[in-house]
Amino acid sequence: MTTSHRTLERTLGTWDLVLIVVGTVIGSGIFIVPATVLRQTGGLLGPALLVWLVAGVLSLLGALTYGELGASRPDAGGLYVYIRDAFGPLPAFLYGWTKFFVISAGSAATLAVAFTSYLQQFVALSPLAAKAIAIAMLAVIAAVNVRGTRQGARVQNLSTGLKVAAILVMSVALLSRGVGFASAPAAWPDAWSGGLLSGIGLAMIGVLWAYEGWQYVTFSAGEARDAQRTLPRALLVGTAVLIAIYLLANVGYVAALGVDGAQRTDRVAATAVAALYGGAAGKLIAAVILVSMFSATNGLTLTAPRLFYAMARDGVFFRKLGEVHPRFGTPAVSILAGTAWAMVLAASGTFEQLLTYVVFAGWIFYGLGAAAVFALRKKEPDAPRPFRVPGYPVTPALFVLAAAAIVVNAMISAPGRAAVGLLGVATGVPAYFLWRRRAVVIDTTPRTSLP
Repeated sequence: MTTSHRTLERTLGTWDLVLIVVGTVIGSGIFIVPATVLRQTGGLLGPALLVWLVAGVLSLLGALTYGELGASRPDAGGLYVYIRDAFGPLPAFLYGWTKFFVISAGSAATLAVAFTSYLQQFVALSPLAAKAIAIAMLAVIAAVNVRGTRQGARVQNLSTGLKVAAILVMSVALLSRGVGFASAPAAWPDAWSGGLLSGIGLAMIGVLWAYEGWQYVTFSAGEARDAQRTLPRALLVGTAVLIAIYLLANVGYVAALGVDGAQRTDRVAATAVAALYGGAAGKLIAAVILVSMFSATNGLTLTAPRLFYAMARDGVFFRKLGEVHPRFGTPAVSILAGTAWAMVLAASGTFEQLLTYVVFAGWIFYGLGAAAVFALRKKEPDAPRPFRVPGYPVTPALFVLAAAAIVVNAMISAPGRAAVGLLGVATGVPAYFLWRRRAVVIDTTPRTSLP
């Protein structure tokens, strides 16, 4: 069997997928962002927690919507496949193009560089050594994932389990000794002013970013066992777990520091632990963040290359990326190509500018992905749907509106950056037609049953 015709094997179970969802989402945000949310909501705990809950529920609505799409199209590529089948190959290609060159590689580079920043709390590093370690981290993760999907999943399961356990232990420890609630001001405002509502809106956008990343698990649908059942279940369970973790951590921070103390620090987790257990204990948070960022980077490497693999199989991306390694059964070239580009970004330091301009555009495609459920129900009314999104059409509509709000907010608050970002996405248009001209006939016939 040649590498060009071999397909990916289905080796991922429900809990593998759940831990991909959780591990890919939780990076460093939950250790930092809660303080910003408290400031934006006027130091009121009630509205701040409401923001985390509502944003989590909106993410859950998106997860349920993608659950229907994933169950009916359990193929590698996930969101790319949903957009392609609903709206055509061009917008799907633009999503993959942006994901490869900016969002996925830029996110991995960001995590790798941030990893070295936190590592310096334990050992001094020169700028050159820091870059070398960032690149080495990416290389190690790539090597693990090239050698087998199961190996990558084991690393994901272990690292995600460790960081979830650490966050839970931290939160319980803060709640057990903290007295911040004793002196806490009123949790809810006497009146909801326009300024407070505006702050809540800004906080909602930021927290939706903190939840972003659960979509990556859809890329691995082609390697999920019984994907028509396990993928929707994993999306539901994983997103629900995230909501619970985020709420518990927020409550723990306030218990340790009080509302005023929690909103005055930019490193709320480390400050909270140090306040109750001493500075040495605060360093443990840096260790937890290191594990967290390693896990998130592994999650990206375990999932995103499957999107590029699907594009190559469609004939609209580098052909080698569509090959499966004859020994390891992974899209090895796709993994190595994505990692190599992430290394270039990490070494050059250009990822911050790229992400600033383009990452908001990902939400255009997340919204399109959810809107695909409307298009495909109309286009294929009789197609088998092993899982149907509850609350249709309200459930997907609310998520589409949330995605639109993020995009519109970015355009209003930073129109110049948004314009540059959209121009960057548009650079994929000539590339698409170039690949189409060279490609064989693309088969976009949806698969409604497992091979």
